Amino acid sequence: MKLFRITTSDISLDLLLKGQLRFLNEHFEVVGVSADSGLLQKVGKREGIRTIQVPLHREISLKADWQCLWQLVRILKSEKPDIIHANTPKGSLLAMIAGKIAHVPHRIYTVTGLRYQGATGFLQWTLKTMERITCLCATRVIPEGNGVLKTLREDHITGKELHVVHYGNISGIDTNYYSNEGYDKKKDDTFRFVFIGRIVKDKGIAELASCMRRLHKEMNENGIRVKLILVGPFEPEQAPLNKEDEVFLRNSECIDYVGYQSDIRPYLAAADALVFPSYREGFPNVVLQAGSMGLPSIVTNINGCNEIIKDGLNGRIIQPRNEQALYNTMKYFVEHPAEVKRMAGNARRMVQEKYEQRDVWQALLEMYRNEILTNEKC
Repeated sequence: MKLFRITTSDISLDLLLKGQLRFLNEHFEVVGVSADSGLLQKVGKREGIRTIQVPLHREISLKADWQCLWQLVRILKSEKPDIIHANTPKGSLLAMIAGKIAHVPHRIYTVTGLRYQGATGFLQWTLKTMERITCLCATRVIPEGNGVLKTLREDHITGKELHVVHYGNISGIDTNYYSNEGYDKKKDDTFRFVFIGRIVKDKGIAELASCMRRLHKEMNENGIRVKLILVGPFEPEQAPLNKEDEVFLRNSECIDYVGYQSDIRPYLAAADALVFPSYREGFPNVVLQAGSMGLPSIVTNINGCNEIIKDGLNGRIIQPRNEQALYNTMKYFVEHPAEVKRMAGNARRMVQEKYEQRDVWQALLEMYRNEILTNEKC
């Protein structure tokens, strides 16, 4: 049987689905479909699959999207896949519509995040409508986590039956790869937080910058050194930071800004805790990656984060957009190293128990098989 895995960007195929495509190719004829930024051929060779380039884009453009839709329809009618599975918002919308037009029997949409939650007014209405259309055209809708499932229900996005695959997350974590083995333990007394992600307002960066200013000043006065390892790209076109915060994050002596990194393990290994004060997520990989490397996390009470972190066991949960709560919790971590060590001791085990990559892949394979059997019985 032929399985089309469709994403907007080849970066998603390359990073999010690394190894998963090769695993599924042992059971299906897998074809990767996405835009090509230069990685598509590499992904195909590494995973042992065929790839097809389609000019998908994240931005809304009626003319380009219409052309892309009909290109997808032609490809699907020609290739006749048994299953199409999509997960990125824009790619999923076009893939599910094209799949319905082309009469693909199994159309699966994994909801990895809800972009409309960060929007207002007409844009929010537009994004909600896109989600509803995507779900309507899918034969199966999979929330990436229970928080996303609850939101889909509460916001009346779809009335379809919803089930999370395994415990959630799109691909799980390779805990052999995300391991402290081979990394030297730090030898100084500096407490290091690490943030990994896009450096934009929606990730809680303004609050994090303010907290680091306060912590640096107060801890220095008490002879304690605190630093933040900042990993990720500034994205001025996406909810830009104010200039003062950007200058501070790029230049302060208490910030180690390293930009985007394809391998984040050295930065997790160098840290004492992850701090991730995001406003909205689907099911954040970085919290799983940090946990797999034995780091406790400070996260906000949002989808995904509050499923991975159990407050007081492998980290702490605070309310989003609450600068004082973030400051108090970061300060607590610095002043209570024994508690941080205790939570760190639970972190890796809790990831291994629920999110081991091979277990997630096997559950996904069973979902495909059940989807096919259910539809055949109907």
